[in-house]
Amino acid sequence: MAHTVTLITGDGTGPELSAVARDVLDATGVKFDWVMAEAGEDAMKKYGTPLPDETLEKVRKTGIALKAPISTPVGTGFRSINVALRQTFNLYACVRPCKTYAGVRTRYSGVDLVIVRENTEDLYAGIEVQKGTPEAAGLITAIETATKKKIRPDSGISIKPISVYGSERIVKYAFEYAMANRRKKVTAVHKANIMKFSDGLFLETARSVAARYKDVAFEDRIVDNLCMQLVQRPEEYDVLVFPNLYGDIVSDLCAGLVGGLGVAPGANIGEKGAIFEATHGSAPKYKGLNKVNPTALILSGMLMLRHLGETSAANRLEAAVAAVIAEGKSVTYDLKLRRDDPTAVGTKEMGQAIIQTLRSL
Repeated sequence: MAHTVTLITGDGTGPELSAVARDVLDATGVKFDWVMAEAGEDAMKKYGTPLPDETLEKVRKTGIALKAPISTPVGTGFRSINVALRQTFNLYACVRPCKTYAGVRTRYSGVDLVIVRENTEDLYAGIEVQKGTPEAAGLITAIETATKKKIRPDSGISIKPISVYGSERIVKYAFEYAMANRRKKVTAVHKANIMKFSDGLFLETARSVAARYKDVAFEDRIVDNLCMQLVQRPEEYDVLVFPNLYGDIVSDLCAGLVGGLGVAPGANIGEKGAIFEATHGSAPKYKGLNKVNPTALILSGMLMLRHLGETSAANRLEAAVAAVIAEGKSVTYDLKLRRDDPTAVGTKEMGQAIIQTLRSL
């Protein structure tokens, strides 16, 4: 039976990446019924919104989506399509494996980390008030009354909610993931030494959840100390579980350990749905140039195959990607020893090399 999956084509380089990822996934032999959907700048021109109701309805109906990169304006405009999708469908767990593959340029070897990031709370909850508004003035007065702390009147305010419910849910997910994937340790990451009542709550809850999982080791780290230790000795870590903002930042750090965002896949998992996406952005300056590395979105498709129970196909796909990268012949410019290597191939050509390798496995 075919899997019905929404394919959100994105903007910038998103459409060409999604086309290649679709071809590669079809080549695994798994049957898909693709439901095409739009989001991003092109959708904005067509529908007046970067996230049309039609797209949301398609994702709601299929329950599974593969999403190509989408631009997020900095400072102004639509907050984030990625965040909006996660919150709309309550995709509370963001999973970002960071693994070294032979042939990828990096200072490290043998890195195999999994970031598990809470997706719905923390500073990304979007609870903000703009500087100079009546809402800001009222909130500043309320905060000063409640805490006896002074806030400058020209401040913008963002609220950081962290709940027992959200913390317990994400830490439990991290332990269940560790057990299902034969991982040995979960590390909870926080700044509880400073933020006693938000990060402190996260840490307290994590310790309570960890007590239920005797077969998986548990520890905690302060986030700044963790960053230093990841750069020094990443091999000491396994599954890392974070509140929202820290998970976003540290997942990019871990992607840097394994060669960059071009090889960093991602999954957003909820109780009633899942969206799979590359960690990197849409790189609009490369739009239409057939140049960008398709690995991250293809590996996100690999995570989708695992989620769908297509384990054999997922293993073959990861092996094919790894083989093409290790050979180093049919890869994009960023995977060459020199970025100006004239033998670098384009997005489509790397996808075709992966397909040919898949057929030989």
